[in-house]
Amino acid sequence: MTAVRQFRSFDLAARLLMINQFGINLGFYMLMPYLAGYLSGPVGLAAWAVGLVLGVRNFSQQGMFLLGGTLADRLGYKPLIVAGCLLRTVGFALLVFATSLPGLIIASAATGFAGALFNPAVRAYLAAESGERRVEAFAVFNIFYQAGILAGPLVGLALIAVDFRVTAGAAAAVFGALTVAQLFALPTRRADTASEKTSVLHDWRSVASNRRFVAFAAAMIGSYVLSFQVYLALPLQAQYIDRPRAQAITSAVFVVSGIVAVAGQLRITAWFRNRWGTGRSLTVGMTLLAVSFLPLAIVPKPSMFGTAAAITALILSAAVLAIGTAAVFPFEMDTVVSLAGDQLVATHYGFYNTVVGVGILIGNLATGAVVGAARTAGVEWTVWIGLTAIGATAALALHALDQRRPGRSTTSPMTANPTGPQSSSPQSRV
Repeated sequence: MTAVRQFRSFDLAARLLMINQFGINLGFYMLMPYLAGYLSGPVGLAAWAVGLVLGVRNFSQQGMFLLGGTLADRLGYKPLIVAGCLLRTVGFALLVFATSLPGLIIASAATGFAGALFNPAVRAYLAAESGERRVEAFAVFNIFYQAGILAGPLVGLALIAVDFRVTAGAAAAVFGALTVAQLFALPTRRADTASEKTSVLHDWRSVASNRRFVAFAAAMIGSYVLSFQVYLALPLQAQYIDRPRAQAITSAVFVVSGIVAVAGQLRITAWFRNRWGTGRSLTVGMTLLAVSFLPLAIVPKPSMFGTAAAITALILSAAVLAIGTAAVFPFEMDTVVSLAGDQLVATHYGFYNTVVGVGILIGNLATGAVVGAARTAGVEWTVWIGLTAIGATAALALHALDQRRPGRSTTSPMTANPTGPQSSSPQSRV
């Protein structure tokens, strides 16, 4: 089935969520690919400070997902989606003016918290609308997601030629338009849950006591640390390889990532699912994320084999990283819902991303510091070997969890949930 036919097979709300995600990523990726270069270049921040600003943005999103998910389960999905887009409008507008480290941290925190409001709601809404077709829905969703990644940097590249602040203002305008559009076009849907009859602490304890779910979240930290390097380590590498052409190289990185997902997402998902099933697909996808940094370990600097070889290694790494991300995402999202037992789904997404958010903050601070130290010491390859080791460790953890899954089959790893609520849906059981 083609992507268009697959898209049309879903109901109106699901299609709107997919289209909205394209708009969200269009505005986001107009700006974010160039933020690291802007901070380390015109603003003049050190590598550790760049890592801090980006880490704060990501932690304020991932780390606050639990609050956003809880509010979505209690207040409904649409209000949180609209509020998140509005706050991101404000955050990007602040980046037009902020140049000091405190100001940049405030803008980044606002931008990140906006994602904490709308992301759990979007994913829970889509899971509820797609029912037993969750994997297919999230595969199509990722096409729109990656199409935004593909288009955003190209638009941003044209705007940043004028000024970074113009790009930030345009991104704010995109989110302002999304706020209005979703307010009037997106149907209202409340979570199918009785969470309003219990306390917030009760809901959080229920999620935290789901041992299989917590173990899965911990294992997936590596996936997020590695995939986030498309915003940190890869743009910094582009600056290191060829500073005058760094913006164009960074754009190429995101274009390659977008093309891989848009052109190959459905084929990748179908091939992985038919060959390995969900549990092993996650492990293989994580392995791909790990090996994606090996080309940069082989060609860590342009002085070894020339600038062209260094750029080729960077683009190749981005392509393999995109394939691994495309392989992991639909199965990852489906597994979260399965482990939640179809109860408090947005809260589970929130808790899940809180766990990985802590890992991302630590990972970005460490990566930013290691990049600077490794270049000073002349051992640039250690950065990429370290990232590969993180991915390999995460892949081994997912493999171990899949091996311990009761009644191993081709369904999600750890879908048995002895401590959490159970659903009668076949996709919620082992």
